[in-house]
Amino acid sequence: MASFIIEGGHRLEGNIVPQGAKNEALEVICATLLTPEEVRISNIPEILDVQHLIDLLRHLGVKVTRLSAGDYTFRADAVDLSYARSDEFMQKCAALRGSVMLVGPLLARFGEAVLAKPGGDKIGRRRVDTHLTGMQHLGASLDVDGPHTRYTLRADRLKGTYMLLDEASVTGTANIVMAAVLAEGVTTIYNAACEPYVQQLCRMLNGMGAKIEGVASNLLTITGVNALHGTEHRVLPDMIEVGSFIGMSAMLGGGLTIKDTSFYNLGNIPRAFQRLGVRLEVKGDDIVVPRQEHYEIETFLDGSFMTIDDAPWPGLTPDLLSVLIVVATQAKGSVLFHQKMFESRLFFVDRLIDMGAQIILCDPHRAVVVGHDQSLRLRARRMVSPDIRAGIALLIAALSADGVSRIDNVEQIDRGYEHIDERLNALGAHIKRV
Repeated sequence: MASFIIEGGHRLEGNIVPQGAKNEALEVICATLLTPEEVRISNIPEILDVQHLIDLLRHLGVKVTRLSAGDYTFRADAVDLSYARSDEFMQKCAALRGSVMLVGPLLARFGEAVLAKPGGDKIGRRRVDTHLTGMQHLGASLDVDGPHTRYTLRADRLKGTYMLLDEASVTGTANIVMAAVLAEGVTTIYNAACEPYVQQLCRMLNGMGAKIEGVASNLLTITGVNALHGTEHRVLPDMIEVGSFIGMSAMLGGGLTIKDTSFYNLGNIPRAFQRLGVRLEVKGDDIVVPRQEHYEIETFLDGSFMTIDDAPWPGLTPDLLSVLIVVATQAKGSVLFHQKMFESRLFFVDRLIDMGAQIILCDPHRAVVVGHDQSLRLRARRMVSPDIRAGIALLIAALSADGVSRIDNVEQIDRGYEHIDERLNALGAHIKRV
C-alpha cells in the first residue's frame, strides 16, 4: 500500500493540463467490443481503473496496442467468450465498477454477457437495476446465480423498443445505448443521461456507423444497424480533474493556469466555485485562477444561506462536492452542501474536522461548513483515502495544512488521477510517495 507524505503550505504556480476524462474513457473503451475492426482512441488517461479495464479486454482476446502515452488501438476480432464466463473474469469485474459497461457490447454482438456485482468506490449503494432492466426491455433473458452476485443475460438478437429509465444513470444509459445500436428496429430511451461523456460515446458510435439521434438531450432515438466499423476518437479533458485543480488553485495558488479545459463542457462547475468566492478568468479554453488572499461565499439574492447541491447533468456533478467542501473551509462565510445522489460520500469530513475545519455533518447527505477566512490553517494529520474523490479532497487539505501530513491507501487516488504527485510537485507542491 502506497502513501503520500505532504509538506503543507507551499504555493502552486504555473500551467497544468488536465488528463483525459476517466468516465468517458471507460465508456468508449468498452464500445470497441462492438466491432471486429480497429478503433483508435487518444487522450486516454493512464490511471489504474482504465488500465484494469484495458487488461480485462486483453484477457478477452482484444488486440490492444499502445502507440504512445494515452494513444491506443483496439481490435476485437477474436473475442474469447469462454473467458467472459470464467470465475477469473468475474473476480476482475467485481473489483472495477466500469466493467459493468462490457455487458451491452457483449450482449449485442455475441448474444450473451455475464455481469458480476460491480465494485469500485465505497460511497453508498450503486445498483445495477437500470442496466439489467434496460437489457430485458431489449429482449434479453436474465438468470441470477447465487445471492445476486452473478447475472447472465442472453438474446439471439436484441429488439428495439421504447423505455423510460427509472433514473438518469450515466453508465446505465451508456450500456443500453451500446446494446441498442446493434438491435433490430428502433429504440427510444427517455430520461437518458446526457452528460458530455455520454454525448462523446454517442458521437463515437455514430462515427462507427450507428444511427443515434437526440445526442445531448435526455431523449435518444437509436435505429439499429447490422454491424459497426472502426473509427478514431479523442477523449475530452476530465472535468473532475479541472475542478480539482480549480480547488487547489483557490487554496494554494500563486496564479495557476489550467490549459485546454474544454470549457464549454464543464457545465456548472465554474459557477459552483464562483459561489464560494473563487475568481476565475476564462481565456479561450484555458482557466486562470489568480492569487486570492480571501474569498467570500455568496448568498442568494434574497440574502438567504447559500446551498450547493449535486444533480444529474446539467446539474453539478457529485464527484466535486468533496473538493468544494475543502475549499469552503478557508472561505469567508457559511454554506450548506447537500449530497443527494449517494448516502456515504460525506463521511470523509470527519478527517477535515480532525484537521480543524468547522463542519457540522447534519446527516449522511448534508454538511454545513463555516469558513475560516484563512485566519486558521488546517492542521496536518495522518489519514486514509476512502475513495477517489475524497482522496483528492484530503490531498488538497493536506497541501494547505500547517505541518506534514500522511495519506495512506493512495491507490484510491491513483485510480482517478494520473501521476498526481509528480504533476503537482512540478507546480511547487512537496509530495513524497512512499
